[in-house]
Amino acid sequence: MALRSLALWKFLGVSFLEFSKPQIFVRGSAYLAMEKHEIVPDVVDKVAPNSIEIEYESCKVNMGDELTPTQVQKQPKKMTWPCDKGKFYTLIMTDPDAPSRKNPKFREWHHWMVGNIPGCDVHQGETLSEYVGSGPPEGTGLHRYVFMVYEQPGQVTFKWKKLYRSAEGRASFKTKEFAASHNLDGPVACNMYQAQYDEYVPKLYEQLSGK
Repeated sequence: MALRSLALWKFLGVSFLEFSKPQIFVRGSAYLAMEKHEIVPDVVDKVAPNSIEIEYESCKVNMGDELTPTQVQKQPKKMTWPCDKGKFYTLIMTDPDAPSRKNPKFREWHHWMVGNIPGCDVHQGETLSEYVGSGPPEGTGLHRYVFMVYEQPGQVTFKWKKLYRSAEGRASFKTKEFAASHNLDGPVACNMYQAQYDEYVPKLYEQLSGK
């Protein structure tokens, strides 16, 4: 029996010695970034196993690198993550450092939320909160902007009033509570960047105020 088993492993291209070696878990970039930047526990309770690839018009998001509000004023043009085309996902973008990382009394200020995304096709999802770019107040230093993807149990009827391009209803959002209330699994993927005040921020505030 042992010889037959060994022959089977050889047939599959796996030697007995290779099979018996202890398996080593290598932490991915998403895991390391969430630890380093304290996304756990400030936003979620567990790390995501995968990364989201995110492209804006002039830049890419690379796990904690600094971008400017000017660069991210429009929603990403491309997003992808390891997904099942037959499943639905929810995307959340949030800032846990409102109004500052030292004094996050409005944690979290969420910037974007899309549900019922078929596979990775964000454009075909249901927009729950329209995209608002980064607007960290002057003098508050770097803010963390975190993207998270959750897997849905199927198509979901969200208990949520759609938010348009304004500041209304954005503050004091709780990603963990929202995910739990809709039975979302994850996060299954994440990415993040950091940003601080630049000359675009006053223009964003004017847009959000309706001026």
